[in-house]
Amino acid sequence: MTDTTEKAILAGGCFWGMQDLLRKVPGVRDTRVGYTGGTVDNPTYDQVKTGRTGHAESIEIAYDPSVVSYEKILEWFFQIHDPTTKDRQGNDRGSQYRSAIFYTDEAQKKIAEDVIDAVESSGKWPGPVVTELVPAPMFWQAEDFHQDYLERYPNGYTCHYVRPDWTLDSAKAS
Repeated sequence: MTDTTEKAILAGGCFWGMQDLLRKVPGVRDTRVGYTGGTVDNPTYDQVKTGRTGHAESIEIAYDPSVVSYEKILEWFFQIHDPTTKDRQGNDRGSQYRSAIFYTDEAQKKIAEDVIDAVESSGKWPGPVVTELVPAPMFWQAEDFHQDYLERYPNGYTCHYVRPDWTLDSAKAS
């Protein structure tokens, strides 16, 4: 393991389930949930849940690139949520639950484009990818109540799960 840490910011529905699954990826050092992509500074959950701020429920991932690549994080991301449903994950509906990759530099953008192309051409997902690919704006950390939610409430709500057939290679996530 190196002392280098890189960041990824992703949105794929309710942030509780995404955090719970992505934190388990070897090489992920830290995760925090929050709001990204909207027009309100320092938004609250009560504002974001209305769908009127433009923010998406998001997760910021700090990871060690010598252990896990950005590409592999994106492959997990596409395996644990449905990137083919616009503004929806499971029962959660609205733009705040959209699928989005917020890239931090041109290298991340290129990797994301390549992974999206691979997902689309694989034929394993149920339709075309609707995931937004946009530059990373400010990430606003969500209230403490939302951080590590499913660790504190293991039977709490989530619409995220590993889809064993939605992979780009033979190494399936578990």
